[in-house]
Formats: sequence, structure tokens, C-alpha cells
Amino acid sequence: MAGGTAPRAHHSACAIKNPPYSASRARSAAVQKQVTLTAFSEITPSAPIATEAHGWKAKCLQRLVRLELPVPQSVALPAATIRALAQGQPVDASAILAHFGTDQTAGPLVSVRASPANPDWGGPATILNIGLNAARHAALCETHGREAADALWCRFIQGYAINVARLDPDMFEDVRPGPDALRELRRLYEYETDEPFPEDPARQLSEVLRSMARAWEGTSARLLRSAKGAPEDAALGLVVQEMAQGIGQGISGSGVIQFVDSVTGQNRITGRYLGQSQGRDALAAREALYLTRDPRGPSLEEEAPEIMQDLIRMGAACRAKLREEMQIEFTVEDGRLSVLDAIRVTRSVRAGLKIAVALAEDGVIPKSEAVLRVEPRALSELLHHQVDPRGIRDVIATGIAASPGAATGRLVFTSEAAQASAARGEQCILVRRETAPEDIRGMHSAAAVLTERGGMTSHAAVIARGLGLPAVVGASDLRLDGKDRKLTARDGRIFREGDIITIDGSRGEALAGAAEMLPPALDDSFRQLLTWADEFRDIGVRANADTPSDAATARNFNAEGIGLCRTEHMFFEEDRFTVMREMIFADTSADRASALSRLLPMQREDFVQLFNIMQGLPVCIRLFDPPLHEFLPASREGLRELAEALDRPLSEVTRRAEALREVNPMLGMRGVRLGVVLPEIYDMQAQAIFEATIESARRGAVIVPEVMIPLVSAAREVELVKTRIDAVAAAVRTRANADFDYRLGVMVETPRACLRAGEIAQHAAFLSFGTNDLTQMTYGLSRDDAGRFMNTYVQQGVFPEDPFHILDQDGVGELLLIGAERGRETRQELRLSICGEHGGDPLSIAFCRAAGFDYVSCSPYRVPMARLAAAHLALGEHASR
Repeated sequence: MAGGTAPRAHHSACAIKNPPYSASRARSAAVQKQVTLTAFSEITPSAPIATEAHGWKAKCLQRLVRLELPVPQSVALPAATIRALAQGQPVDASAILAHFGTDQTAGPLVSVRASPANPDWGGPATILNIGLNAARHAALCETHGREAADALWCRFIQGYAINVARLDPDMFEDVRPGPDALRELRRLYEYETDEPFPEDPARQLSEVLRSMARAWEGTSARLLRSAKGAPEDAALGLVVQEMAQGIGQGISGSGVIQFVDSVTGQNRITGRYLGQSQGRDALAAREALYLTRDPRGPSLEEEAPEIMQDLIRMGAACRAKLREEMQIEFTVEDGRLSVLDAIRVTRSVRAGLKIAVALAEDGVIPKSEAVLRVEPRALSELLHHQVDPRGIRDVIATGIAASPGAATGRLVFTSEAAQASAARGEQCILVRRETAPEDIRGMHSAAAVLTERGGMTSHAAVIARGLGLPAVVGASDLRLDGKDRKLTARDGRIFREGDIITIDGSRGEALAGAAEMLPPALDDSFRQLLTWADEFRDIGVRANADTPSDAATARNFNAEGIGLCRTEHMFFEEDRFTVMREMIFADTSADRASALSRLLPMQREDFVQLFNIMQGLPVCIRLFDPPLHEFLPASREGLRELAEALDRPLSEVTRRAEALREVNPMLGMRGVRLGVVLPEIYDMQAQAIFEATIESARRGAVIVPEVMIPLVSAAREVELVKTRIDAVAAAVRTRANADFDYRLGVMVETPRACLRAGEIAQHAAFLSFGTNDLTQMTYGLSRDDAGRFMNTYVQQGVFPEDPFHILDQDGVGELLLIGAERGRETRQELRLSICGEHGGDPLSIAFCRAAGFDYVSCSPYRVPMARLAAAHLALGEHASR
């Protein structure tokens, strides 16, 4: 063999001999006495090939064979054989090669491909051209030409050296293609391994199989598989396949083809083809051909139209018989087409949905299967703009993905700046340390929200989801300076007001600059899938909607009504804000009623719009809930402006504001307590609801409004409020000379309300569990502050999940079950629901179905996910019977 002696320092990175390979050559006598492995099965239409034993690739190849596609002869080695190989037991490679009719010297070449049970688990790299030696090389020189034969052998030596002998890939960087490349590669191999490159095809195959088996069992491979969700004992099968060269005389090459776009799901032939190549070379080669005619360059369709037509026919056969869109790996050798493999097309969520619907519409799969093929949580990606996964991501901050979608805009640090930006027609990103109710106007004007603090049920997160705004909260790795209007990223970069950033609320990241976007995918396929989902689900889905805009969004997503209308959000418009503050500063009940009378027509019109939009569907209206101090400014400048607006001394305004502030406002003067202590507020709201009901009936929309009392803890609270609301209803009926009906219910948010649900149900037609506050009170956690340590708690196993994100079925769930059971013991026809943020979570919906709840209610943009999740649950239960 040619080759001199090079200075050892030149190859210092590769000087250490490879231990696994050396060990394989020095197996102990005990191992040599073991029974040689011969277990393999030829992949034929009737062979006993199973995914569990032989892996997905072997099973897929069998399906392709059954479709009579031109698959090269292949054999499958089961997982049991591969495990034994990894433990050192020898394999009878000669028997495997003999199956291909080889004479062991110049017979057919083979490849070895990984075949795990799940393609997402990955696996060792494919090794091509096994069996190449001097005799086979000489034969290839005769049939394919010396240049092609040299290229094949060079490729095999390099692949074998890196993947089997475990030599450093860097040692081959200086080897240039040409007549001397083969000689140099063989010299380097011999130098590094102290032996010539193996000529025996059986030994080559044996070492390849053993190397791939050991690579699968290695620590790194196990960790990678675990990260992808593979079980600890995930098995690997291997497929040995006769080589279809792709290199030779006439039209020869390799490529991949698929028939749908991986991002959009549209019907479109994509892929590449490269002449005189093997495997997936075409995907990385600049000189590769397009498949169909393309103005950017030559195509396979022009070069070999018959082959292109065959590929299209094969793709259609795979779609019809395998019930899936497949990507086909093919090889052409001297005009002969071979199919080496077919894998499920990698796809985005929007593509996956479109493909599933198209398959069902074409009768390839039933519509129930199309529904089950789309993951409910993934739907949120389709409702909003999304950052294009093909673009560059320059991440400057990471937080909690609180509200899905993506938006680009200029940084602003106050609600006033956001409103000014919107007035100029400029998109902006509102950045706050944490948002407060007075920021709602700014959030309405912003394209997205970024906060330094907060969790999944913080103010910013809840409002953003309701508005459909992308939001990232709890981004603690950035530093916000509101005074100088700048934020400092984790890498030290400074961004000032007016700088452009992108918020990715689906991944919880803030990106520098304007990222490339994908539009929402609310197309016919989206609507069709959800229409089918509605045919299967057996629990109602309503929306939490606070404004006419929210209600319109809910109707657009086919919500079955409004399950929670938080009326306080109607008061944050500028004209109403001032009146609310006047009411708060009123000295007497009459003065409060006078101020509230100015809000009455505004509230009435709000409800009229809601009722008309919902077109007779139920609307559940929660009476005023938040503590009054949330309507007061926190800064001295704001208090001064309020004093001027109210024409009162600053000292008085400051004193009254301080008197309203509470040590723990979430447990203070809010909810039903306001209705008991300041009943004028609920009187006004009830009057507005009932007058709107009458007005809507006159317009043709018959509504039975549901009036909900928040934060109840005792039956007497409900009794007191109910008495006044009944009186208001009677007065409205008399004045309007019109009749109407309504239902009064309770929002169950305290542990005591769950425990005393039987007593409370005596005065309530429905119980709706507000799981945000109920979780907060059950755990004794602030939902606004828990984000600071929740990740640590989950990582250390204190809580299995963030209870504000995933319903705590053991603790909070038990309270729900107690409340439901005791409530229905008192009133059998009592309607039950949840209306907290958990209402859109698939696991929570499963809990509610099992508990016999009537419906769930969630943010408008989570309604599609809830509808699909409910369908999955019903279909899964039906299948298990």
C-alpha cells in the first residue's frame, strides 16, 4: 500500500487510538465463544416486520414494498440483535451479505440505516457503500468509470473512519478531491489505526453494525433521546439495504421529494436532485437541480420528465395507502429509479392542520382522525402572527410565554406613550415592570406587552390573553429603567424608547429588531377542523369577554356564549375613569348613586352591544370585583391631577386615597363585600343589565342574562345581594312595563365557598369556579409574585407544575369536587363551570368533563384550543370503551 510517514505532530488531534474500535479487535475468548447472531428478516410484503421489534424505518419500507415501489432488497435486524451487538456478541455478517447474493469480493454494496421505534428519536448516521474493496473498486471502474469508482471508495473510507473507527473528522480536511485522494485517505486511515483499511466486506459490515449499536447505547445518545421524550429502554433496529448507486452512466443521481409545503401545508412539490450523488447530498449542494420547472435554474422535470412523473405517481400512492404526506428519498442509476426511504413530511402546526383536513376531505382518513391528529395546545400558534421559524432569532430577554403570538414595534414605557404611538399609526411594544389596571388603555394601544415581573395569571398575562396581544412576562433577565426609558438586555445591550424589538409570546422571548413573520392561519381548513371537533365534544365552551370587541372575537371562534364578563374592565375608558373616581370620593350614598347614574347609560349600552353580538347565546356578567384603590393614581403627580379634576384640595385627595389603600387588597374590600357595604354599585349594574335585556329583546335578541356575584364566602352575602337585585329587577319591570328573566349565580373563588356550596346553592342558579383566585387562596400564593420563585419550586419537585398554569387537581381540584357535589346535593339542576384561566387548558377540561361540569370558559383566543381539546377527550373516551 502506498503512503509515507508523516510527522506525528501534524495529526496530534488524532494521535490517540480509538478505544472502542481497538476493543472490538481484541475481544476476549469468552465473548468469541458466544453464539453468533444471525437473526434478521428480509423485508417482504408478508414478512413479520413490527415497529416495536424492527423500528419505524423497517416497517415503512415494508409498506413501500407492499405498494410495489422499486425498493432495493433490504433486511431488518431486530432490537434484540442490536442490544446483543452492543454488549459484544458477534454478528454473522457473512450470512447477511449472502442474503444479497454477494460473492464476498465483487458483489453488491450495501448501506446500513438506523430504525428506532420513533423517527423523532434520531439514531446513528447512515453508512453507505459497505463492501467496497479493491476487487469491487476494479469492477466499478469497468462499469462506472474510474472517477466515479474513486469517489465512491473515498466516501466510504471517510465515513467508515469517522463513524466506525471514530477518527477525528478534522484529519480529512486537507484531502482534496482528485486522483490522489483515495491513496491519501487509505494512508491516513492506516497511520491512525495501525492497520490497513479492511478489505473483507463481512468484517466491514460487522464493524458498522457493532458501531451503530454501541453508539445508540452511549450516554450522549441516551441523553439526546431522553430530551426528545424517548423512554429509558428505547430500542433500535437496523436495516441493511442493497445500494442503489446514484453514480454511473446515463442519468444518475439522488434526491428527495415531497408534495406539500412544510410550513404552509399547501400542495407544492419541493425538494432537490443532484446528479452523480448519493443519500441526501442534494439538500446541501448549491448545484442541485430543482424538481419542477423553475426560473431560477434547471430541473429534473426538464432533464428526465418520465422519472418525475413516476415520482409523482409514487407520492400519490404513498398518500393514499399510507394515509400521510410523505417525503421520498430516491436514487436514479442509469435511468432506473429506486425508492430508498419515505418519511412523514416534517411540518409546522399550520401545515399539519391543513394536511389533516385535506386527507379527511379526500376520504383518505375519517374526520375523527383528522381532529385527533392536531394537538390542541398547538392551535394557539395559528390564531396570531408568528415569528417565522426559518428566520434569524436575536434573543435579548427570556420570560414566561404568557400570551401567544408575535408582534414587532417600537419600545414605549408608559401607557400614554403607547396611546400616542397608536394615534400616529405606529405599532409599539409596551414595556412595564408590571402592569396595573390603569395600564389597560396602553395595552389596548400596544401590539404586544413585555413585563419584568409576573406569572401566567398576573394582570398583564390575563389582560393580554383576553385582548389577543402577544405577551412575555417575568422577564427577570432584563433591567428596566422607567425614568430614563431604557432597558438593558442580559448581554448588556441597551434599548431605548423608539427602538424596534419583536415579542414572541409563544416562546417567551424578546428579540432585537424586526423578525420575519408568518400571518395567522384562520383559513377554511382551520374552521373545518373545529366544526368537526364540535360534532364530537360533549362539554360546552364559552369565552371570558369584557368588551364588545372581546365578544366579537369570541363569536368569531364559535364560543357558546360568555362565561365571564368582568364589568370593571368597562370602566377604564377615560370618560368613565373620572366618574368612577367621583363615585369613590362621594361622601354619602346619595352622592354615590348620583355619580353612578352617569355611568348607567354607558354600562347599559355596553351590555346591549354584548347581547346583540352574542345573538341570544348566554352571557354571564360578573358584578364589580376589584378594590377601589385600583382606580386611584399612585404617583403624586397623578393625585394632583385628580384633585384638579375633582376640584378638591390635594391634601384631602391624598388622605382619602391613603385611607382606601389596604395591606392585602386581594383579601380586602372587593367583590361581594363592595356589594354589601356600597350596594349602590351593584344596584346600578343590575339596572343596566336589565334595561339592556329589555332593549335587546325589542331589537329581536332574546337574552336571559346571568348575573354573577364575585368572591362569595357565605350564603348570607348572596342572600343580601340577591334581595337588592330582585328589587331592582322588579323596579325595572314596572318602569318599562316589560317582563324578562335572569339567573343569579356565584363565582366560587374562596375555599370556604367550596366547602359551604350546599348553603350557597340555595340562593344560586349556577356556580362558576374562578380558579385564579381559588388557587391563590388555597396555596396562600400571590399570583402576581409567584413567578419569582415558581420555576425553582417546579424544578425541585415542590410542585409538579405551576398551579396558576396547570390546575392543581389534588388540592384545588378536590375543592372543586367538594363544591360541585355539595352544590348539586342542594340543587340538582345547578349549572357548574370554571371561568378562570385554567378553563382553556386541556388537562383542566378533562377534569371538568369527569366531574360533570356543564361548560368551561376561557379567554377568547383559547376557545379554539378548548373546543379541540374537548373533542379529543370525547373521542379518546369513545375509543377506550
